Amino acid sequence: MTLHEIAQHIQTIRIPADGVPVEETAAEELIKWSGISAEIDRSPASKWDAGPRTACLAVNRPEFRPFLEKTGIRLPEGEWVLCWIEEQGSFRLISSGPSFLFGGLHVILDRWGDKNVQPGEILFLPVSFDREKATFDLFLTQYARTMRGFDRESYIREYARLGFTHIEVNGLATPFSGEAGVADEFYPDFYTYCPGLDQFVSSRLNRGIYPAEYLQANLKRLKKDARSAVRYGLTPGLLCFEPRSVPEELLQRYPTLRGARVDHPFRSFKPRYNLSIVHPVVQAHYGEMMANLLSEVPELGFLTVWTNDSGAGFEHTKSLYVGRNGGAYLIREWKKDEDIARSAAGNVLNFFRLLRDSASRYSPDFRVITRLEPFYGERRFLWPGLGERLDVEGNSLLAEGWESPYVHSRYADIPVLGSALHNSLMEQEREPLDDLRSRGGEAYFYHFFGSHGNHEPLLGIPFPWLVYNKLKSAHALGARSMAHLGGIQPPRQVPVAVNQELFRRFQFDADMDVERTVLDIAESCAGREWGEKLRDAWRIIDDAVQASVPLSIYTHYGVVWQRLFVRPLVPDIDRIPEEDRAYYERFMCTSVHNPNRVDLAQDVLFRLLTKEYAGTARERMDERVLPLLEEALERLAGHKIAAENQPSVYSVFHDFEVRTRALRCLIETLRNTAAWVESVHSYLDTVNEDIRAAGRRQIEELIDREIQNSRDLMDLWNECGVEWMIVAENGETPFLYGDNMPELLARRIGLMERHRGDTPSIDPNYMFRVRHNPYAESQRPDKNE
Repeated sequence: MTLHEIAQHIQTIRIPADGVPVEETAAEELIKWSGISAEIDRSPASKWDAGPRTACLAVNRPEFRPFLEKTGIRLPEGEWVLCWIEEQGSFRLISSGPSFLFGGLHVILDRWGDKNVQPGEILFLPVSFDREKATFDLFLTQYARTMRGFDRESYIREYARLGFTHIEVNGLATPFSGEAGVADEFYPDFYTYCPGLDQFVSSRLNRGIYPAEYLQANLKRLKKDARSAVRYGLTPGLLCFEPRSVPEELLQRYPTLRGARVDHPFRSFKPRYNLSIVHPVVQAHYGEMMANLLSEVPELGFLTVWTNDSGAGFEHTKSLYVGRNGGAYLIREWKKDEDIARSAAGNVLNFFRLLRDSASRYSPDFRVITRLEPFYGERRFLWPGLGERLDVEGNSLLAEGWESPYVHSRYADIPVLGSALHNSLMEQEREPLDDLRSRGGEAYFYHFFGSHGNHEPLLGIPFPWLVYNKLKSAHALGARSMAHLGGIQPPRQVPVAVNQELFRRFQFDADMDVERTVLDIAESCAGREWGEKLRDAWRIIDDAVQASVPLSIYTHYGVVWQRLFVRPLVPDIDRIPEEDRAYYERFMCTSVHNPNRVDLAQDVLFRLLTKEYAGTARERMDERVLPLLEEALERLAGHKIAAENQPSVYSVFHDFEVRTRALRCLIETLRNTAAWVESVHSYLDTVNEDIRAAGRRQIEELIDREIQNSRDLMDLWNECGVEWMIVAENGETPFLYGDNMPELLARRIGLMERHRGDTPSIDPNYMFRVRHNPYAESQRPDKNE
């Protein structure tokens, strides 16, 4: 009999009476999968015997030891799932911990559902990564939580099916944060993600600072998602920017508690300060907030602290945007940099221990996790103090600050750190990893198989071989903990999420053959007749993704944040009147004096791209990326036509054709952005008329290409019927496009046609402009007159 046939005759599903919620969830899932109306029997674990036509589902416990010994299987130190087929049409399923019962059930059903099995047959699955944590989940908790059509419950369920263990649940219930700003300031929008503890609970110190209704709504959402996570065996936790700034009202009440200035002086139009965590009163405040939150949600198991960005930071650390600064208590003035760094590191560690210990009274295994990059000035003093459930996460344990020891797998001249392009881990990572583990800490290595960090805002782009490379490398290193950045693909929007399905297969079988596995995934959605054709198309897309070239923030999130899809690429952006640019600038992640508004090579004082790098990137996209996408599209379109009499197969090829068209549009926009930097800056950096003429021709070409690309995007939007990108439910935000995108594209085309003949120009003093400047009639002379 097959497992499916056995399941159809199951009359009783037995779970422990004193069990955990996921056991009942798994039982209900088995009933749903098999279409039966079996009784769920809750028996003491000591009487957990499989009678006739009984399925026993449970998380391992001491009472099961005799049964497990009888199987003869030597259990590994890590996590595992075991299924044993018994006599009389029964079977048992046991997982080592709650996180893998639901996902393990699905693996068993997938592998044995249609396979003949015999009594006594055992399927044992060692899990590849004991901890697989979601970090900065765009959809569940971060800035894409307002995405249209998003279903949180099915999304959390998918995490459990894939084999994740930990998810973050502290998303705001409102579209905006409670941070107040000033006129023309963008900065409050940075508070909509990674909300701090004070967005959910208060203490005696700050009670009344935020409206009770606001805190209540946020806490209610957090509690609901935490309970959903536990129901599927997942550990819920938090990702917060801390110590985050507080409203000035609180500091006016308690002026001696003022801590560090933590805002970015270019992006913020008012100074923002946090509380001095050196002060005992502030420590009591944070301890009380942790206690108040954990008393409401004792299921929480971790807090990930990101810092020194987005309105948060630690006193006197080197990477604060305004430099080392802080309150009155940590260290006196005129000390050596080494002394300051040592004191700052000690303060950071004390804060982490405070958070851990305050939470551990309610959740004994609670862990605090942080990133090392912001502490490049304090790392040598910070690192020895980590351990004992103070963990780190990141791309590498070798990197100092934001520098990268890794290079692109196709281009040795390009460093990579983060994104799917960072597809390996060096053997040298092992030494600091073992060191941290020896002190009771853990390191979570980042990997990326979704939209964030790769091709945001697109959904469902397949690159399974690239995903496999990172997983295989991490597993070979001995990494037990991984952190996936950016969230998974929402099941409702992406019916075939190839990359995360590849992850699921690897999570439960590290020895899998990647070629056979990808083909199996393709056959599972297109059938055997079409599986190879679909796999071959995926391989070409994967090859194009692997050959892609990073363009600073633009290939991370800037297509949305910097509005690349809808802002016009013209020789002189500044020549367009402000009122004509307002349609995209009002949601653009820039301050009014940010030179990025008129120069795509610049963001605040950062040089994003040199003209030389931009030229190399453009050439590589022309030669190594776009031709592959054209080839993949040709194949997908041909297969779709050939399968038009098979609706289910046709829809699969159509889905991937649409997503690949979207990827081609995104790469084309990035290519033309690089061409803009190359051509405009080359024009401006010379007086040689031949070079200038070549620059003008290149500008003309990129404008022609981007106008056509905008039309392709409009066609894609209007014709396809596939949810190929993240779209806001209730209109545009700085982090999401809205359903008015076709209108914005039409305006973009109009501006590019109107201004294509302008003389290339960039005002090098753009950032010094002051609105209503009393000392100048015009801050921008008309260069075309």
